[in-house]
Amino acid sequence: MNHSSSKAGAPREPDLPPYQVVLAETDWGSLQTAFGNGECLPEVLARLLEPDPKVQVTALSELSELVGHQNSIYEATAPVAMYVAGILAHPAAMTLRPYRNVPVRATLLNWLVSTAYDASDEIVDRTEQYFPGFLTHDTTLAAFRDLRPMLYRAVAPFLQDSHEDVREAAGLAALILAEHPALAQCRDHLAVHARRILDTGSDTPNRRVARKALEAWGHDVTDIEPFQEEPWDCGPHSDGRGDLEPPF
Repeated sequence: MNHSSSKAGAPREPDLPPYQVVLAETDWGSLQTAFGNGECLPEVLARLLEPDPKVQVTALSELSELVGHQNSIYEATAPVAMYVAGILAHPAAMTLRPYRNVPVRATLLNWLVSTAYDASDEIVDRTEQYFPGFLTHDTTLAAFRDLRPMLYRAVAPFLQDSHEDVREAAGLAALILAEHPALAQCRDHLAVHARRILDTGSDTPNRRVARKALEAWGHDVTDIEPFQEEPWDCGPHSDGRGDLEPPF
């Protein structure tokens, strides 16, 4: 399904390559993960399309360790994120998680939220305070940040999803990805989704992201009580596991 005509206001950037292409054409063994090279990643990624949600969520948890360990961006993080974003429209993403009755699509989106936040302007700015020139020298992080318009195009169609959890996760991902200058024209549209997260969301870190986005984009947030600043390495699902623990 081609989502390039989404009404979410995304600029005309290239779409993600099909997930099959990402899987087949990436030289996984040459890419760094938190624990060696990425030779194991194709097998882990393939399990995201299994019909058993326990298998899917366990695979996503493994990815959090391999390419998101300690909230870091590795060489393999970018193609993994492209693959995860590329399967959002796959039928396997509609598998319901037992006990939660939430589509796996919401979990995939929350994984993208956590990963995007680890490369967000907020985290980069904080790191720059201690390591000036950090972004200039970290080409792996810079390359991931360059993908934000492409990832946004994959996420945007789910801003109007019929499931509340999917809508909120897509909204959070879009708010963080829209920090990219090429997505500035999307921000007025996304302000509606930020307000929805603030009005209906129960997760404080998520609501904090929504408020800070509105504030950064010049919206009046005086009616929203400021949230207590989180520790510098905390954010929405920042440990990569909050949405991945049992019960599955």
